[in-house]
Amino acid sequence: MEEEEDRIQNLRSKATELLLRKEWKDSIEVYTELISLCHDQISKPHQNLDPNNLPKLKKSLCLALCNRAEARLNLQDYPQALLDCNEASQIGNTHFKTLLCKGKILLSLNQYGLALDCFKKASLDPNELENSEMLNGYLEKCRKFEFLSRTGAFDISDWVLNKFQGKPPELAEYIGSIEIKKSDISGRGLFATKNLDCGSLLLVTKAVAVERAIVPESVFQDSKEQAQLDMWRNFIDRILESIKKCNRTRDLISKLSNGENEDDLEVPDIDLFRPEGEDSSTLHDKKIDKEKLLNILDVNSLVEELISAKVLGKNSDVHGIGLWILSSFINHSCDPNVRRSHVGDHLMIHASRDIKAGEELTFAYFDVFSPFRDREEKAKNWGFVCTCKRCNLEKGVCSNQEMMEIEMFLGKGLDNGGVVYRLEENMRRWMVRGKGKGYLRSSFWRVYSEVYESERLLRKWGSKVPLMDNVLDSVVDAVGSDERIVKLLMRKNGHKGNGIVEMEKAMKLGRGLYGKIMKKQTLRTILIQLGN
Repeated sequence: MEEEEDRIQNLRSKATELLLRKEWKDSIEVYTELISLCHDQISKPHQNLDPNNLPKLKKSLCLALCNRAEARLNLQDYPQALLDCNEASQIGNTHFKTLLCKGKILLSLNQYGLALDCFKKASLDPNELENSEMLNGYLEKCRKFEFLSRTGAFDISDWVLNKFQGKPPELAEYIGSIEIKKSDISGRGLFATKNLDCGSLLLVTKAVAVERAIVPESVFQDSKEQAQLDMWRNFIDRILESIKKCNRTRDLISKLSNGENEDDLEVPDIDLFRPEGEDSSTLHDKKIDKEKLLNILDVNSLVEELISAKVLGKNSDVHGIGLWILSSFINHSCDPNVRRSHVGDHLMIHASRDIKAGEELTFAYFDVFSPFRDREEKAKNWGFVCTCKRCNLEKGVCSNQEMMEIEMFLGKGLDNGGVVYRLEENMRRWMVRGKGKGYLRSSFWRVYSEVYESERLLRKWGSKVPLMDNVLDSVVDAVGSDERIVKLLMRKNGHKGNGIVEMEKAMKLGRGLYGKIMKKQTLRTILIQLGN
C-alpha cells in the first residue's frame, strides 16, 4: 500500500510539473495513468486499506480529473475536457477548481447560460476570495455574451476607431431571424422569418477552422499557386483535427452539401446549430469519410474577401480560407441581399438591403460588378449555372449585336462617355426598365464610375449621360450596397458645403455595407476616410 501511495504521489508531482510548464499532451498522459491508479484503488480496495484514506483518494482523483480537463481545454479538446469535469463533479459538486474549469469549457462551447451557472456556484466558495476578481471577469463576460447571443446588439466601434489595432473583439455566437428551407436556387438555403431592414444583423458564427498566409501579389503565379495549395492542405488538417475532437462538429459538417443530389438533402432544424442545449460531451465512434469531407469543403469553404480584409485592417497580401457551417447554407445570387464581414475567426452576415419575410438570403460568391460573361465563367468554375433574375435578363440582352460590340471595345481606348451614352440608348430601345437598368449598369460599373470621376467627360457628355445619383440609386436597388458606390458618392458629394443630404445617403449605404455593428459616429468616420 505504501508503494502505491508513493506511486500516486510521484505521478501527481510529475503531472503537476508538466501542467505548470504547459506541456499539455505529456501532462494528459501522466494524469491518465494517475486517474487509472486512483480508480483501481477506489474500486478494489485492499483489505488492510485505512478507511480514512478513501476520502483522500477521491480528492486526488477529483483534482487529477480537473487538471486533465484543464490540459484538454488548452488543447481545445472541449468534449473530453467536459467529460473529465462531469466525473470530477460527481466526486465533489462544489469543488472550486472543477467549477471554474467547467465554466471555461462551456464558455468556449458558447453555452453561456450553463457557463454562467458554473461561475456563480464557484463564486460562493468562501475559501476562494482571492479569485473573486477573476471570477467577476468571467461572470461579466458570460452575461455580456448571453445578452449578445439573444439580442444581436454587437458593437465593434472601439476596435474600428482604434484602427484595428490589437486583437479583434471577442464575439458571441448569434442566430437571428432566419431558418433553413428548401431553396428554388439550389438544394437548401437560409430564409428570413420576418421583415428586415438594411443593415440588420442575421448571423455571427465562428469558423470551425481558418487557415491564413501572406501571399504577396508580386510573387510569380507558380509560387502563388503553391502557397494556396499549402494553405488548402493545412486547412484540411485543421478540419480533420476539429472533427476528431468533437463529434458534434463532425455531425454538423456532415449535414452540408457535397455537391451531389442537392434536391434529396434533408432540411435540418436551425436549432441544431444553436450551441445552448447541445450535449457536446456525447462521444461515439464513427469513421470519417475523408472523400466526402473533401467534397464538402470544396463546395462550402469561403475565402476572406479583399474588401473584407480592407475593412478589417488586414494586409491586402493576407489570404484566408475557412469553414463557417451555418453560413454555408447561403446560396449565390448576382442579385444578393446580404453581405459578410470577417472579424477575427468570426463571420458576420447582415442585410445589404431591405428583406421581406420568407425571402431567401443570398450573397455573391464573386464580384457583382463583373460583366455577365465574366460572372458566367466564374460560376462555371464553381460548378454551377446562375439562374438569378439578373443573369436571365443579361443573358438575353448580351446576345444582341449592339451589346456584343460594346463589350468588344471595352478597355480599348473608347471614350467611356460614349459607352455609357450608347448603353443607355440601347436600354431605352430594348425597353429595359426598373431593376433591369440597375443590373446592366452594375455590369458596366467601371465605365460609369470612370465617367462620373472625370470632370472632362462630364463636361463633354453633359445631359447625354444620366445623373450620377440616379445611376447609384438603381445600382444599389439592383445589387445592394458596395464599397465602391459609397466611395464614389463621398468623393463627389461628401465634402461639399451642401453635403448633409449626401452624407445621410452615404450613411444609409454604409449600413448596408458594414451592417449595424458600429455607432453612427464610427460609421461616419469610415465613410469620410473612404472619400479621401
